[in-house]
Amino acid sequence: MGAAALDNLVKIGQLKPELSSEAEVGRLLQVARSHLADAQLEKVSLNGRFAGVYSASHAAALAALRWHGYRSENRFTVFQCLAHTVRWEAARWRVLDLAHQKRNRVEYEGVFDVEESMVAELIALAKELIAEVTRLAESGKK
Repeated sequence: MGAAALDNLVKIGQLKPELSSEAEVGRLLQVARSHLADAQLEKVSLNGRFAGVYSASHAAALAALRWHGYRSENRFTVFQCLAHTVRWEAARWRVLDLAHQKRNRVEYEGVFDVEESMVAELIALAKELIAEVTRLAESGKK
């Protein structure tokens, strides 16, 4: 499942090979589920729901990467690797990249330009991603 592409990212310093465990992947998926649940609470602000669904997506994407035995210090790379870890087409992981860019604008510039429709789209993607990574982890195949 994209091992050659992941190995190429190691060669250029974007990923580091690192053994993972079922427990670690399970914990990351639990974190993803918890953040996703928070993101779906209507009483939480739009900013809070966006932060929650972004965090859920990142934790699930990181779980997929860790399941394959890699780590990255770059959040963008974690999302980009979804093409290789769970075979997501670019149109899907690029939505998460856009969320990453918007998250950075909030964190580093104080600019919040997220709409309700984006949060809804991210929630749907996070649900799909968590389900796919869960299936991957349960398959036992690497």
